[in-house]
Amino acid sequence: MRKCLAWLALLLCAPLHAATTPDIERLAQAPYWLSLGHYTPAKGGGWRSYVDDESFFLAPDGAHHPDAELKATLAALYAPATSADRHAQCRYPARTRWLKAQLSLTDLPQVKCAEFDQWFQAIAPASTVLVFPAAYLNSPSSMFGHTLLRIDQADTRANQTALLSYAINFGAYVAPGDNSILYAWKGLAGGYPGLFSLVPYQQKLAEYNSLENRDLWEYHLNLTAEETSRMVEHVWELRQVRFDYYFFDENCSYRLLELLQVARPGLELTSQFPLTAIPTDTVKAVKRAGLIASTDYRPSRERELLSRAEPLTSEENQWALRLSENTTLLQSPKFRALPADRRALIEDTAYRLERYRATGQARDPNRAQRSFELLRAMNEQPPPPLELTRPGLPEEGHPSRTWSAGVGSRDGQAFGEYGLRMAYHDLADNSYGFPLGAQIEILGLKLRQYEGNHWQLQRLDLANIRSLTPRTALLQPLSWQVGGGLERVPGRHGDQALATHLSGGAGGTWALADQALFYAMGTARVEHNNDFAAFAVPAAGFDSGILWRNGLGNLTLEAKGDYFTNGEVRRRLSIGQQWELTSDLGLRLTAGRDFTHLGGARNEAMLELRWYHY
Repeated sequence: MRKCLAWLALLLCAPLHAATTPDIERLAQAPYWLSLGHYTPAKGGGWRSYVDDESFFLAPDGAHHPDAELKATLAALYAPATSADRHAQCRYPARTRWLKAQLSLTDLPQVKCAEFDQWFQAIAPASTVLVFPAAYLNSPSSMFGHTLLRIDQADTRANQTALLSYAINFGAYVAPGDNSILYAWKGLAGGYPGLFSLVPYQQKLAEYNSLENRDLWEYHLNLTAEETSRMVEHVWELRQVRFDYYFFDENCSYRLLELLQVARPGLELTSQFPLTAIPTDTVKAVKRAGLIASTDYRPSRERELLSRAEPLTSEENQWALRLSENTTLLQSPKFRALPADRRALIEDTAYRLERYRATGQARDPNRAQRSFELLRAMNEQPPPPLELTRPGLPEEGHPSRTWSAGVGSRDGQAFGEYGLRMAYHDLADNSYGFPLGAQIEILGLKLRQYEGNHWQLQRLDLANIRSLTPRTALLQPLSWQVGGGLERVPGRHGDQALATHLSGGAGGTWALADQALFYAMGTARVEHNNDFAAFAVPAAGFDSGILWRNGLGNLTLEAKGDYFTNGEVRRRLSIGQQWELTSDLGLRLTAGRDFTHLGGARNEAMLELRWYHY
């Protein structure tokens, strides 16, 4: 009530000549004003704001009426200058600047905004960099990647002082006690508030310790200093302003696209993402809009370590492991007997291994001393420069949504199969821009049409995630997989039963060659199946196979089995090859044989066309 009375008083006190009604109606529909209020068309007509915080709006109904919010803003700008930093001109510098220019407001009260001026001068915005930490296989929350904006000063690039820049980030505010399951559920359901922050870039990198193990892509945008300043002013307006946060649409990437639309009015970026906003897709949108001037690549510590260790023999890798734990071996006769150039490679590998292990850990004096000793040895015999081949650009990989259509046969019965996957990559998909062994599928649907126009739901995957990270002499990561949903499984009398399942597994992956992996995992499964007497039956099993990236695309060969506690045994052999016709089009041939106690052996083959599209 108090807010409503204050708003009414401001309207009554505002100069009548500030703006005419036609001016207000016109400006309230301007794309820039709609961007400042984060307005989007409401389903029933009119407008709604993505901002879920009443404190952001000056008008009581400002979240749904851009014209009312504009009138309230005009009134507030003419309020007496006694409130200083709490005055509307200080709270809303981006609104103030735009309305002054649009309406030639030369008679506004002179307000001292000391707090904002000090903050803005410390940032000194001159240019913008879109930072994309690429997907990291062994972190579920990082498998989609992430985006943030870095605000550079005028001399940042020339002086290589990016760590002194500031970063704009949008993220979910997660309660400290939330576990991974609750985190996933609340993130999907919008249970977390999302907040903007602008903090030193170095602090943001420290906060995201996992970034040290993720390749970093820096896209220098062609925004002018004025456009960058306009965006930073709006970030000031969004301090502690709450948005609902959703993992798949209203997330970090979507909100940053809104900021870019504030920086350069007329951009239409968010309208391209009505359902999901996967970070790689948003980078594609920024590139299509012509915003990217140049791209820098910063390899992760893990990639640098593995690249340095690649030319080492098995014995030399063991030396690197031992040196990283005991630097007194640097003076051992056996080590000193090695050729100097090989010692230099081993010492550099050991040092990088120590740095990798220190990621995210508290400072350890013993580790610091070992690192110092290794650096001193490297100074005596410098290793050759590390040369890395830059991987494929993430934004040039296939889009996240996949449509599929195929024809096949199951034990002589012909069928057509039609599918849609909302996001975003499996082991056999077109591989450019994706790490080998990564799979994350969300909301996948498959429908089959058998002869006689008999339709059935073949599968509905809520999630299907695999992380096949190869083990090396230096690093021993765990491979794992998890999935859940509905799927057809072999049933009685040769039929297929629709089963509900939750499954997972863990094991190891090894590189057979440069582009070939072998994996083996122990698995567990809980299944509800109408062919079973019990409501839910657990099973233990195995899943092993080969993944080979060849000249045509990716080939998969897999053997898996489930041994249920009720005596049912289910095994499957399968092979598949994808031909990468274009980056957005693939042709996949698969064949498999199922073995089950309930219904005997069954054969199936299918040829499928896959279209990657957003």
